Amino acid sequence: MDAGPTDNPTPVCPGCAARDRRIADLETRLAALEQKLEAALRAGKRQAAPFSKGPPKPDSKPPGRTPGDDYGTKARRAVPSRVDETHEATLPGACPACGGTDIDLTHAADQYQAEIPRTITHRKFTVHVGRCRDCGRRVQGRHPLQTSDALGAAASQLGPDAQAAAVHLNKVAGLSHGKVAGFFKALFGLDVSRGGSCQAVLRAGRKARGNHAAILARVRRGDRVVPDETGWRVGGHPAWLHAFATPDAVAYHIDPRRGFDAAAAVLGGDYGGTMTHDGWAPYLRFGRAGHQTCLAHLLRRCGELLATATRGAVTFPRAVTALLQEGLAARDARAAGTVSPADAAARARDLDGRMHALLRWTKTHPPNERLAAHLAANRGHLFTFLRHPGVDATNWRAEQALRPAVVNRKVWGGNRTWAGARAQSVLMTVLQTAALHGLDSMAFLSRLLCAPADRQPLLIPA
Repeated sequence: MDAGPTDNPTPVCPGCAARDRRIADLETRLAALEQKLEAALRAGKRQAAPFSKGPPKPDSKPPGRTPGDDYGTKARRAVPSRVDETHEATLPGACPACGGTDIDLTHAADQYQAEIPRTITHRKFTVHVGRCRDCGRRVQGRHPLQTSDALGAAASQLGPDAQAAAVHLNKVAGLSHGKVAGFFKALFGLDVSRGGSCQAVLRAGRKARGNHAAILARVRRGDRVVPDETGWRVGGHPAWLHAFATPDAVAYHIDPRRGFDAAAAVLGGDYGGTMTHDGWAPYLRFGRAGHQTCLAHLLRRCGELLATATRGAVTFPRAVTALLQEGLAARDARAAGTVSPADAAARARDLDGRMHALLRWTKTHPPNERLAAHLAANRGHLFTFLRHPGVDATNWRAEQALRPAVVNRKVWGGNRTWAGARAQSVLMTVLQTAALHGLDSMAFLSRLLCAPADRQPLLIPA
């Protein structure tokens, strides 16, 4: 007789079953990551829409804000306080609809228009030149509208407003020097070469050095600062653009170095305020400073881990996210007045202890291990903002300060020379700080360009 099926199948090895489940999980993660990598590679090669976020939603909302009670104050262009020209828009001789010629005037309505002048003002300065009888030195007169004492071959120059406009177009609007020249030609019929635009920027950078030094001194004296850095290019070679943001000033510094020495060149190695940063190790070398690690970076990192983690690997980033969000909720409650500063500081101590206990977990997922190591290195700096009101929980100030430079970098890539890089640092510092104070940066630059070296206006007192 043939033997029938056995009633006692061979038992499955528990270790083999766990191995098979582990292999299946890894294969699932690998397939998901390969799909994301392929999509990223395709997006990087797409030239038509390099910043595309994908196809639009089929049920997307219409652009603009929805009218209603929550819309807020409806804005419109204000009626000008001064009218320079008055024109009459009379009725046509015939009705455009039927061609009838018998039209009765019912009323007259007012419309206003703000226009920019497209005429160039050419100025001539008759400069009086003399010689001192006492010391024999040459003496030259200067008018308040002059930007330079140069005569002879350099006697024909751009005015202060035109130079300030060139700086604004290049450093704020992000136009290349060639496009700046094209703008002046198209709008005003003013011939400006690329070199002329470049020289105007370099001249403004030299004039603004005193203001740059005063702003750097203000940042160094500040009790809190938010640093960050991004890649830059100078003459095609790698460099770094550093930003140091405070509530009332922003300082920029372009340096071939990225680490501690570059930051210390601006802040000083003995800086003793509180620094909110992304947890980068060189910032922790400021031993006398207090530190706050950016929670937005940590929450973003936890979100990335949760997007790919499976099974038990999701537990750790979820727990970290919950603690960080609890800290942010305590900050918001303190700002609303429902939690006192003393209670917020007590919550910081509680959260520190719970984070320490969380970091003692045994973790087998390598990305979780890396996150845990980063948190351990910054464990004492996660909830500083709860102990010290006024300290930012994220480095948003520095990221906002870097954003205009990053946009401009996409257009013209950086600076061609280190002279241009120094002017870039100086002018960005002055322009961004002026914006923080609500000042007209072009008007300030125009006054600065006209001021003699010994009587320059200061944006921030030294």
